[in-house]
Amino acid sequence: MQYIEPVFRPPSEARSLILQVTNGCSWNKCTFCEMYTQPQKRFRPKPFADIEAEIKAVAATGHPVRRVFLADGDAMTLSHRRLGEILACINANLPTVQRVSSYCLPRNLRRKTVEQLAELRGMGLSLFYVGCESGDDLVLERVSKGETYQSSLEALQKIKAAGARSSVMILNGMGGTRYSQQHAVNSARLMNAAQPEYLSTLVVSFPAGVERYQAGFQGEFEPLDQPGLFAEMQWLLETLELDNTIFRSDHASNYLVLKGTLGRDKEKLLSQVRAAIERPGSVPLRQEWQRGL
Repeated sequence: MQYIEPVFRPPSEARSLILQVTNGCSWNKCTFCEMYTQPQKRFRPKPFADIEAEIKAVAATGHPVRRVFLADGDAMTLSHRRLGEILACINANLPTVQRVSSYCLPRNLRRKTVEQLAELRGMGLSLFYVGCESGDDLVLERVSKGETYQSSLEALQKIKAAGARSSVMILNGMGGTRYSQQHAVNSARLMNAAQPEYLSTLVVSFPAGVERYQAGFQGEFEPLDQPGLFAEMQWLLETLELDNTIFRSDHASNYLVLKGTLGRDKEKLLSQVRAAIERPGSVPLRQEWQRGL
């Protein structure tokens, strides 16, 4: 496989074939994201001939492939026609594949119809990882996400209408101290309206420094400390009204590991968060050296 490094994938795709059909991200303006800022990661689609050759090379190994993840961060910006060609090639050469997935920016779906997504779903593309990050329009504007509550909701509803599943990511701490509560509450409102199949929370992190991020807040951003992160998680969980969503807050960036199904486990998860707030030391937390991206 001819990868342009670095390559990123969701934790749940650890055993998937990573098929790099695009390089980088076509938007690449989010101030919290440093994933595709290197010069070699400038966005461009990979030629179909190269993709086809890589699929056939994998097939020639005889190794059974169960899952395929379409990288990089913006594969769904490809046209419906090109995505169909890629999926057809996967199906023709890798008959053991049971699921194809991809990152998906909400804007990727504005020009794709439910019928087109349903067709791609029928060809195996059944799971979309959607980085909503927040449901609060002010916070989304401050971080140059280029999306709104409404645009995110429309994308998630379109995925569900097509019979596919969505795995949504929300960034804990994204609004800093000033906008923490509205970020949590409006993110929960977005999830309540969308009812995604999967929901995960990560803690916003700044491995390359916080200056670029702070500039968007015009001096208003103050990072949340550990108690502040727990308080924000409490607001989020208290506002969430989900019917059957698998919830995970176990990414390496999180201090407090939470796992459950919402709404069945809502009170259990809230009790863990409240214990972390009210009785420090009563629940296990990750140490700083254990955290990371």
